[in-house]
Amino acid sequence: MFDRLWLKNYPVRWNLEYPEVSVYRYLKENTKNCGDLNALVFFEKEITFRKMHEYIDRFAAALFDLGVRKNDRVALMMPNCPEFVYTYYACMKLGAIEVQVDPLYMPSELEFALKDSEAKIIVVADEVIDSLQAVRDRVPLDHVIVSKLSGSDVYGKNLWFDELLEKYPPYSPEAEINPKEDIAVLQYTGGTTGTTKAAMLTHYNLISNVVQKKEWFSEFKKEKFCNGLTQQYGLGLIPLFQITGLNFCLNLALTFPMGMIMLPYFDIDYILYLIDTYRPSFFPGVPTIFSAIADHPEAINHNLKAVDIWRTGGAPMPVELIDHIEKRTGIKIIEGYGLTEASPTTHSNPFMGIRKYGSVGLPYPDTECRIVNPENTSEEVPVGEEGELIIKGPQIMKGYWKNPEDTKEILRDGWLYTRDIAKMDERGYFYIVDREKDIVIIGGINVYPREVDEVFFRHPKVAEVVSKGVPDDFYGEVLKTYIVLKDGENATEEELIDYGAEKLAVYKLPRVIEFRSELPKSNAGKILRRALVEKEDDKVGSENIKAAVRLPEWEEDVISLDDFLDDFDI
Repeated sequence: MFDRLWLKNYPVRWNLEYPEVSVYRYLKENTKNCGDLNALVFFEKEITFRKMHEYIDRFAAALFDLGVRKNDRVALMMPNCPEFVYTYYACMKLGAIEVQVDPLYMPSELEFALKDSEAKIIVVADEVIDSLQAVRDRVPLDHVIVSKLSGSDVYGKNLWFDELLEKYPPYSPEAEINPKEDIAVLQYTGGTTGTTKAAMLTHYNLISNVVQKKEWFSEFKKEKFCNGLTQQYGLGLIPLFQITGLNFCLNLALTFPMGMIMLPYFDIDYILYLIDTYRPSFFPGVPTIFSAIADHPEAINHNLKAVDIWRTGGAPMPVELIDHIEKRTGIKIIEGYGLTEASPTTHSNPFMGIRKYGSVGLPYPDTECRIVNPENTSEEVPVGEEGELIIKGPQIMKGYWKNPEDTKEILRDGWLYTRDIAKMDERGYFYIVDREKDIVIIGGINVYPREVDEVFFRHPKVAEVVSKGVPDDFYGEVLKTYIVLKDGENATEEELIDYGAEKLAVYKLPRVIEFRSELPKSNAGKILRRALVEKEDDKVGSENIKAAVRLPEWEEDVISLDDFLDDFDI
């Protein structure tokens, strides 16, 4: 054992107490004195905690009247907006399981998630409803509830979110929750095994990670509330439909308590305006977001130092980039690490204490960590040597939904096997040095090449396919796909990307397709993915990436590739 070397430098308490209550009850208890403070800011609209709670309870009453009961699945498909907040916490009150659905899912991806989760109801924004319309007659939904965000035309038999809020009173039953056993959220992910599945995150998992975060930033909280409860703000740009956004921008921020300024898309000028106007003290993001802000020609003319915490994760942040951003803006970036299966955070550099560039920091309170030999996981490697990172703590998921095989593979005796290759130094700081699993992180978004390969393999002209991440100065990595065509067939890069755009969310599309006569294989015939990209000349320039990918017509009206890749996380 490492004997918890990190405790020699530990900046906060190591052992904490974790409330065994529902996510809804935790929100109520931590915001009971905040009624007149702003909870949400959405463009020009400010919503107080009192009004937010009223809308949560009204929507819970509506869902209950529509037949939603404990453990029923309710899918939520919308960008960051107040309706997301009301739906999520209404589910938490009723004991329903909220199913996180990416608004940019293609129809086949959405159909899989709805059928796999056996969702009873979907709550969807009008501007992203087209994928649902394409599969609506193939998924057994009881109700479709539509939120009018853009005023887009919507056909079919629907219920309307705003009408339900007006119709129902703010009273509904509150389910009895077993926090350690009852699932709060199904979060779809490629996981550490690379195939799409849903992580089962309990109420206890989510709250534990929030409590850990609060302890980590306890000095910050003391400073902000030293004179009593005052209005504070955070910037909520990370998508709430991903676990980092959900637990950082909702569960943590609202119960801190602070108001959350909600942004459904990336607009750098508007972000700078919001920083000047609201002086938010908390801004979770990813490297591409912070890099874009630092490189903005007017950045130094805005009050960036008003933001106390710039928290990054989801993608490695080069030391040179951190240095560049901090020198240009004067801000302080705190880098961390986590994964969906851990609700999501397990490590962070200290807010107060020794911050090591290139490191993901120290383990969160009560988060045990080991570096083990990947070939013999019962054997820990010496300090400073590389091995697989395994983690145990109260934030670790219950398992994968309806997938006992993969659950057994990743969870063993309470330990989460991350398949990330890491090392720990003599002071207990951890470094992620490689990923054993095939995963590409594009601007903070996890993309699993195997899923992309399976889509292109179904193209009638394709004989072999393999995708791989390649370095990129702006996004960290981008996806490149190598294809061998069937004998006698001809295809263009444009033709295949158009094909992929019909079946994959936009961020999963390769930025470049390279045709090969053959792919490197092992003696057993397995395609050697890593052998394809080992040279610097395989780097894809950012100027190629920033061009908009050809998308179905409806999606071009919703969001561009530049918008999406610049702002969405983990």
